This record gives sequence, C-alpha cells and structure tokens, in this order.
Amino acid sequence: MRRTRGGVVDVDSLDDFDRRLAYGLHSLSGWRLRDIDLTARRKALRSVDVAGALFLGCDLLLEDEESIRARGAVVFPSVPDAPIDAYRTTLYTPHELFASDGYLRSPDARIYGWSQRDSTRDAMLAQSLHDHSIGIALETWVRGRTLVGVMGGHSAARGERTYTDGAMLGRMLSQTHAVATGGGPGAMEAVNLGGYLATYGDDAVDEAVHMLAAVPSFAPSVGAWADAAFAVRDRFPQGADSLGIPTWHYGHEPPNPFASAIAKYFHNAQREAILLEVCQGGIIFLPGAGGTVQEIFQDACENYYADESSIAPMVLVGRDYWTQQLPAWPLLQALAKGRPMEQHVHLVDTVQEAAALVSKP
Repeated sequence: MRRTRGGVVDVDSLDDFDRRLAYGLHSLSGWRLRDIDLTARRKALRSVDVAGALFLGCDLLLEDEESIRARGAVVFPSVPDAPIDAYRTTLYTPHELFASDGYLRSPDARIYGWSQRDSTRDAMLAQSLHDHSIGIALETWVRGRTLVGVMGGHSAARGERTYTDGAMLGRMLSQTHAVATGGGPGAMEAVNLGGYLATYGDDAVDEAVHMLAAVPSFAPSVGAWADAAFAVRDRFPQGADSLGIPTWHYGHEPPNPFASAIAKYFHNAQREAILLEVCQGGIIFLPGAGGTVQEIFQDACENYYADESSIAPMVLVGRDYWTQQLPAWPLLQALAKGRPMEQHVHLVDTVQEAAALVSKP
C-alpha cells in the first residue's frame, strides 16, 4: 500500500482500495482513485463519505457514478477514442512504446499521429490529464534516487566519437547516481546506453556501439534504428535503470530504447521544466544546438535565484565548442559572477572531468 504525504491519498489498484477501507475509514476526502474497476464495490462506495474524492478514469456503474457525484465527489471519466491511458500510474517502458511488428504501427507512432490529427477539446483534455499522471508516476520513480542530468544534441550518430563519449559518460555517472536525459536519439541515447550498461565492463560499451553503428541514425528508418537497439538489449539483458523524458511535441524523433523508464509528455514546456527540476545531482551539457542552449539558460535561471544550499552543479563539456562555436560559456560565466552559483558552474574538455565533478555520492 503506497503511503502519501499530507491529505492526499493516491489509490491505483483495487487491492489498495480494499486494504485502505479495511481500516474502517469513513471518508475518502483527499483520495485520488485512478483507473480502478469499482463496478463490484457498490456497497463500499455507498458506505463511506466521498465528498472531496477524485475518481479518474475509474469504471463505475451508472447509478454509483450518479450517487458519488451527488455526494460531492469529482468524477473524470475515461476519454473516448484516445489511444492513451490518461490516468496511467506508471512510466512507459521501451517495449511498451515500440510494441509492434513495425514502428509505424507501434503505440509511440500511433499516439504521435493521433496528437497531430485530433485537436478537439476531448483530445486536449486527455493529453493534459495524461501529462499530469506521468508527473505523478515520475515523482514515484524518482523517490529515493539522486539524478544527474545529461543534455546534448540529437544529431550525434552512432559510432561517432561524440556518441561513444556520451556512452562512457552515462556509464561512469551511473556508478553513483541515476542518469536522466531528454530521452531522444543522438547524445541522449548514448548516455542512456551507458547507463543501461553500468553493470558491465568498458568492453561492453565498445561492443554495443559497434553493433549500433550499423544503423547510425533513426533516419530514414526508425524501425531499423530501434531493432539495432533492441539487439543490444538482448545481447546485454541485465541492464541498469536510467530515465528518459522525451516528448511527442518532437514526435518525428523517437524515444531511445535504452532508458528503462520513459516519462513521455505531450507538452514540451512542461517536460523541459520537469527534466531540469528532477536533476538535483547536477546537469552536464554536451555539445548541442538550440535546444541544449535553451536548457543551459533555463537551468542557469534556476541556479541564479536559488540559495546556495539548493544550487545544482552545471558542467559544460567542450571548451572550444562552448567558447567559440556557440559561446554560451562567457555569458554563463558573466551571469554567475558574484552569485552563490559562481563556484558551481564549470567548463571542461572531457567527459571524465565532467563525471568527476558530479559523481560524488
């Protein structure tokens, strides 16, 4: 039975519902019940005060739904014709999103297609409820873990030096922390791959990258790209946990299959804010373009206004890249000067240096 803080009680299964009522409770005020079949619990529902309870996507007999609404509960029914569970209680897995005999028929591709076609009020409601539910599931997954984030571009091809460096970085970080990325291809996939291989030796990274290099990009075939990744997972079946936080806003970029837990959102602004928020162990920024630069200064803004006890390290990797090609470092350095964050921003040349700065447990 999952304990919750304060006056909110999350109930995600019929067993949990039954166990809690067995304590002799008389009120469900503050309860959030999600995706539970309550059609056989008429007597229980009639025996308690439901004012202040929230029923999300639960199966209810019509008479019971009318009764609990009349007695002060709020009921959100399932959203019709939506290919998502708006009230899901767990994060996605790679096998769940890619499940099919071809990517175009996979849940991930079908959900993206639906999100582009259907702009009705019901569809928008379903997306918002889904993202809220993913946020709650992410809170559960993060609990007890300290996450280090790695941000970087989606264009790094499998087999390139930047990709191999990202994989080694993910493996190093995962010895002491859980790793979180934006969950997409390129540098993000590389870091999740390294996190997945954290329990294997360095040779495993080299072998895995060699296997993946046969399909260097998700273009032109996402299916072939994903198949290569799942072949690596089959070769190394005892992968460690890591987190990916992608978005269907960039639905043309598939989620990478190496994150064990995938918090996929529809709304990119919400996803970006949450990605930075959960990385309390610090964030490493590999070379990237517009999206990575945006993330640098979103994170810098959080640190700029934070007290020193709340500041998370920021590490930019690639001295030439961040001072000459995309000179974000001089601006970041100027912004930090004289602030508590100044000693927590770093510019390094190698992923080994970056890992050393944030890998203290």
